[in-house]
Amino acid sequence: MNRNYILLLTVLITQIITAQKFTATVSKATLGVNERFRIQFSIDKQGSDDFTMPTFVNFNVVAGPMQSTNFEYINGKQSFEKSFTYTLQPKRQGEFTIPSASITYNGKKIHSNTVKIRVTKAVKKAINSNDPSLVAKENLFLVAELSNANPYVGESIYIIYKLYMDTNNAAINNERESKSPVYTGFWNQNIPISALTERSGKYNGKEMKYYILRKDLLIPQQVGKLKITPLEIDASAIVATGKSRRDIWGRLVRSQQRVNIKLSSGSRTIQVKDFPSQHKPENFTGAVGDFEFTVKTNKTTLKANESAQINVHLKGNGNLKLIRLPTIDTPKSLEQYEPEHKDVINTQLSGMSGYTQDVYTVVPQYKGKYKIPPVSFSFFNPKTATYKTITSAPIILDVPEGEMPKEVKPATVNNNTIKDNDIRFIHTKTNWKSKAEKDPFFASNAFYLLLLLPMLSIPIGIFLGNKKQKRNADIVGNKQRKANRLAKKYLASAKKQLGNKEPFYIALEKALHNYLKAKLQIETSEISKDKIANILEGKKVNKQTISQFIKVLNDCDFARYTPTSNLQMEQEYQNAAEVIMALDKEINQN
Repeated sequence: MNRNYILLLTVLITQIITAQKFTATVSKATLGVNERFRIQFSIDKQGSDDFTMPTFVNFNVVAGPMQSTNFEYINGKQSFEKSFTYTLQPKRQGEFTIPSASITYNGKKIHSNTVKIRVTKAVKKAINSNDPSLVAKENLFLVAELSNANPYVGESIYIIYKLYMDTNNAAINNERESKSPVYTGFWNQNIPISALTERSGKYNGKEMKYYILRKDLLIPQQVGKLKITPLEIDASAIVATGKSRRDIWGRLVRSQQRVNIKLSSGSRTIQVKDFPSQHKPENFTGAVGDFEFTVKTNKTTLKANESAQINVHLKGNGNLKLIRLPTIDTPKSLEQYEPEHKDVINTQLSGMSGYTQDVYTVVPQYKGKYKIPPVSFSFFNPKTATYKTITSAPIILDVPEGEMPKEVKPATVNNNTIKDNDIRFIHTKTNWKSKAEKDPFFASNAFYLLLLLPMLSIPIGIFLGNKKQKRNADIVGNKQRKANRLAKKYLASAKKQLGNKEPFYIALEKALHNYLKAKLQIETSEISKDKIANILEGKKVNKQTISQFIKVLNDCDFARYTPTSNLQMEQEYQNAAEVIMALDKEINQN
């Protein structure tokens, strides 16, 4: 055989062997309009991503997608399968074609085969008494309900997880949350549920009982497509198996069986909209909701050195916990103290409501009238999709009693008194001296000082040398100073951002990760805090020091979404410096 044909045949066989298979299979291709079936999309290669399901135009999605991954290694041969499974129910009779799904593998989008389904008239359904798990899956559903899948960034939405059950065929005995949802890109808060209450409702057009298992308030923090991972529960269910028996009174009773089942709510995707750019105020900082803004004082007339309170107050409904109030600007002669911050905020499914305020204490030093300029606050109302700016009235503080400000003594030129805003007279006389009248350098104090300077440098040099030698011998002190320098090196960028909340905490967290990366040669940004703690324990670092390090990391993460003062940021900076010094000292000793 020609050698070229052999080579071509080898290449074709290799491509066939290594080609990826993305297939769609169904549990049954012919069914009644009142029946359900499962469709599974499977790929046999690792590294696939971005699965896109087909449009089920003629079918209702009863459950799914349920994702599973299977990897086996037997007798030197390995196999892999990743699948996405949906449970569907037809809407009407007829012959339908389910389009292909798509998935990305090695940067290339590939498509599954299409599937033809034939739907007949309703058939009499028989429950498989030998498969109680199937009965449970067909009568128990965990559903995630969103209030809004297309909110603005910063707009409050909520998600409710409901457990529906057809109590004629199955009921949950007890359940346990095995996997919590992950809200990446959201500020979130769980709304406690005092007790599970049975309610009645419809699911897929069928009357069922349901329980609310979990409620969470979500506020998206970034624009774009955000994914919520599924809630999963492990449950113990009692199902009717289909077998019948007669009780002691001769009545026909269906047999029941207990079965353990895992239910998933499926993932949800939120498409977050950006704020409109048109008419966006310059002082808009991300407040979203409907608010009332006021700036008031408790008194407008007071004496010198008597205090007054100025209240910057914001109330309403919206992302109150994520808002930083604007500051007031006071004259220099009006002494201003750090504001006292207070929040009274109620968090419910409908969002946050209440108020937040900063109360400033000001003290005038002299008599007179002091003007505090107007303060503006802007917010975005998602219901009307418009911006609104509220500007307070200026505040005038009248101080009729007290000392007058000290005046600057008027200047005089040639016995003429002038004021600061007058044109000054031209000098007609000078006080210049000629060079001859100046004091000679020879035999002056400066001359003798420069003469003795070389001799004085000898004992100074000896003193400094002894001091350096003594310092070099101080091993503990040197380690401490080295740790100090190291902490300052990694925290330099964070220190520059003091006063700017989000850039400061990002820089602070990055500094902590960069320190561990340089010290332990690991990419700490890609691993969990628990893993970091295990690595440090392996380095024989004190548990208290590890706890302090993890606490600083958690504080950085939490503080981005909560109001923070400059004083608190300085304290966080100091805590980070101390924990880096402590870690460096213990790692070097071990």
